[in-house]
Amino acid sequence: MDEADEAVQGINAAPRGHLMVTAPMLFGRMYVTPGIVDFLQRYPGMEVSTLFVDRVTNLLEEGIDVGVRIGELPDSTLRAVRVGEVRRVLVASPEYLARHGAPQKPQDLAQHAVVSSSGSSAPVEWRFNDGGRALSLRPSARLNVNTNDAAIEAVKAGFGIARLLSYQSAALVASGELQLVLEAFSTPPVPIHIVHRDARQGSARVRSFVDLMAARLRAEPGLHPHGAAHNSSA
Repeated sequence: MDEADEAVQGINAAPRGHLMVTAPMLFGRMYVTPGIVDFLQRYPGMEVSTLFVDRVTNLLEEGIDVGVRIGELPDSTLRAVRVGEVRRVLVASPEYLARHGAPQKPQDLAQHAVVSSSGSSAPVEWRFNDGGRALSLRPSARLNVNTNDAAIEAVKAGFGIARLLSYQSAALVASGELQLVLEAFSTPPVPIHIVHRDARQGSARVRSFVDLMAARLRAEPGLHPHGAAHNSSA
């Protein structure tokens, strides 16, 4: 019905109506919310609701129009626009490393306090690149938290080593509050996509929001650790 209304209004009419947008919790706060504010200021006839959660949402079943996904995408009927990439990094505070030393290889994590951040109760598996060979470990965590914000606060306070995505810790690493460890064992970057449900004509609401958000995310230096963003769709 919304798309029929837009067809009557004409292709060049300003988008009107409601959008539901989802993203990972911290990414949504840092990057998506400013984009939503920009979008609403440009289009007074629009309303937006958000679902920022650290789990994979089902756009169709949950009535979501647009999502931001970090990680490889499974095959689906969704339209996807790649807007950047991030790395998985291990971080600790300078105080913790001064007391306990820095691990020199992934197996050394068994002698360290590990902070695990996971939205589920399943064992957490940390993957590394050991000289071109894939290495997987399930560290025994002394602290398990269900949000990345909590993991960041714990390691800032000098407790243990946490694994985060590079955008989550970039400002703290730049300021010296946190330090990277085991960088030589980093795995390849993971992509960031904007996804939305496909439609033959497409919705002006969705199209306008995706275009604006893609431009903003591609302009964020912290989302392109290895240079320029890739521009592709699937």
